[in-house]
Amino acid sequence: MSDPHRIETLEALRTHYREPSQLVLNKVRTSLDDATIIFVETCRFAVLATEGPKGMPDASPRGGPSGFIRAIGSDLVAIADLGGNNRLDTVQNIVRNGRLGLLLVMPGRGETVRINGSAWVTTDPAVLAGFQLPKLPKTAIVLRVSTTFVHCAKAFMRSGMWQPEVWAELADAPDGAAILSCQRVADLDADTMRGLLADGYAADLAAER
Repeated sequence: MSDPHRIETLEALRTHYREPSQLVLNKVRTSLDDATIIFVETCRFAVLATEGPKGMPDASPRGGPSGFIRAIGSDLVAIADLGGNNRLDTVQNIVRNGRLGLLLVMPGRGETVRINGSAWVTTDPAVLAGFQLPKLPKTAIVLRVSTTFVHCAKAFMRSGMWQPEVWAELADAPDGAAILSCQRVADLDADTMRGLLADGYAADLAAER
């Protein structure tokens, strides 16, 4: 697509934005403090950003009970690789290039925590045994902290993410079943697809207990 308004340089980009505040510039850390460690070990939902084949970006949601992500000291984070769809996009990307960005989201909190660094996939029995989960994970992702910082709350405030009245406004938005049916992933209507997804989720989650 040809765009005559495309911004081509960092200098041109900066002309459209004010300079960041000193607080924003100073917030980046190279290790986990005590409060961030508690946030990490309480967190139940995160997005893992990796680099896929040919440099294409990839982002994958991960969730579990508190403790499925844990700190190992102040410079390492371990993430239990719980059951997914077995495409293995995230872990394959990590094995290929060893880089990971982690965004930790806390329900009801506007601020999120970002951790970036080098990463690897491990079957180390000591790492796996450190998770207090009903079932031992097959592998874990270990992230060595390069930088960590807090993202401000404005994205969640603008979106109304944690406001029930906003959830009601979005009740008619397509769910995954409707999207998959529209994409003709299988020759199934949305209601049938919804039932299959629900059964599959229930079976997979039961297998983790």
